[in-house]
Amino acid sequence: MECPRSHRRELRSDSLAEKSEKDPRADADTMCLVNKDTGDDPESIYTPSGIEIEVVYDEPPDTDLIGEPGVYPFTRGPYPTMYRGKQWTMRQYAGFGTAEETNQRFHSLLQAGQTGLSVAFDLPTQMGLDSDHDLASGEVGKVGVAIDTIDDMRRLLAGIPLGEVSTSMTINATAPILLLLYRLVAMEQDVEPEQIRGTIQNDILKEYVARGTYIYPPRPSMRLITDVFAYAARELPNWNTISISGYHIREAGSTAAQELAFTIANGVAYVHAALEAGLNIDSFAPRLSFFWNGHNNFFEEVAKFRAARRMWARIMRDDFGADTASQRMRFHTQTAGSTLTAQQPLNNVVRTTVQAMSAILGGTQSLHTNSYDEAVGLPTDQAARVALRTQQILANESGMGDTVDPLAGSYFVESLTNSVEEKAVELFDDIGRRGGAVQAIEDGWMQSQIEQSAYEEALRQESGESVVVGVNRYTGEEEEPIEVMKVDERLERDQCVRLEKWRGQRDADEVSSGLDRVATAARGSDNIVYPMEEALRAGATLGEVSDALRSVFGTQDAGG
Repeated sequence: MECPRSHRRELRSDSLAEKSEKDPRADADTMCLVNKDTGDDPESIYTPSGIEIEVVYDEPPDTDLIGEPGVYPFTRGPYPTMYRGKQWTMRQYAGFGTAEETNQRFHSLLQAGQTGLSVAFDLPTQMGLDSDHDLASGEVGKVGVAIDTIDDMRRLLAGIPLGEVSTSMTINATAPILLLLYRLVAMEQDVEPEQIRGTIQNDILKEYVARGTYIYPPRPSMRLITDVFAYAARELPNWNTISISGYHIREAGSTAAQELAFTIANGVAYVHAALEAGLNIDSFAPRLSFFWNGHNNFFEEVAKFRAARRMWARIMRDDFGADTASQRMRFHTQTAGSTLTAQQPLNNVVRTTVQAMSAILGGTQSLHTNSYDEAVGLPTDQAARVALRTQQILANESGMGDTVDPLAGSYFVESLTNSVEEKAVELFDDIGRRGGAVQAIEDGWMQSQIEQSAYEEALRQESGESVVVGVNRYTGEEEEPIEVMKVDERLERDQCVRLEKWRGQRDADEVSSGLDRVATAARGSDNIVYPMEEALRAGATLGEVSDALRSVFGTQDAGG
């Protein structure tokens, strides 16, 4: 069939024409390219962020914005040799039930080749509640491991050489407490402070926007974060004191451009808070890290990662005068939990693989791949192993890490990187005009933007415009049931018994004095982390330390 002349387009390369002459079987329709300029495209295509995709990109990219790997503006990666010099860290997020059960999963994953730990905590731990608190009932050990005391942390990390592995802990409102418990256990192993490596998420702003596991109001929460910055700069020089998280913003329904803009705006708010607390920017900023979502639109995700580095580098250099180490964005990526489906769950292996590829080709420093069964329950051993093997196959069989930023220079990828950045900068500037991230959160503006994007995507899926294989298209197959992991109901009772015994064995007066010092520091201006460390060393529980802070800071209501 002849392509109508109005739909023909001159190509910069003659490759398609040459192919047609050499191979009569070549499809003539491949040469029928839509001319966007004449409006002949019957149906425009957009990324989920609303960026229009051209049929073909035939303009060379602006090379000034690309740069070289390891140098400003870091579009091509934070390090010169990237995976040729050091492979990304393979983490599998794990945590459920008791400390012993999670410890067994950690050992299993490390033996399978995992190179870093990633800890999930249950909701009571995240909310600063001991396991025997009334509000903890029914939630102990359900979505992560229950940690009440230093003894729980000892059992969680038993037999794991903390001087040889790095540990990421997804914890926010109680992040200082979990960091201190981890450090105390490392000290018991005689690990030197500079050998203790890892990350606490410690990103409270996104909790108010997207996730909800906050305890205190925003302002005192920001003080806790900057006190951790100062403590770690002095005591734990190789610990990443915050993982500024776009992951949960995306999981709540944002677009890629919103994820980028809102997360970087939160990062800037943390920098301002630290500077106002008297810290020197280059004393803490090199240990800031980011946590991004790896979503389904492959090329937009690659562009997002590249644009994120460039945007952060420019802000840190031009707005804060920070040095090179502070300009260099390092980040962890997790594949998108919100894209996992309970229907035809084995399809999730493919989704996770595509998302992991976008993170690797986008230059991530560490990666978690979700298990295919997470839409129906906690990951089984088999599903977690398949998720880890997915990373190992990509690392060792695909050749993706053989060269730095292999997609660089692609007309499409560079154009899309520019477009994602432009859209994100527009949103970022809007937040600035609204008084910054904290004010935009307190006003509910960020939340409303995400809610609107989530609603629009739900409508697209309902109409079938957004295809979800096995859910709104290609359905109706008979499905084999998969194994679902369940948490033993006796766990909560046993954890409460263990906690009661712990309280009976400690020096109650020493604990009480330690908690009083925590409250006194909270009322004043001293760094709160040091008295928290002493209270925990004396045997105070996570809930008791949190209560000491509640008595001074109050709590944040769900309505704001």
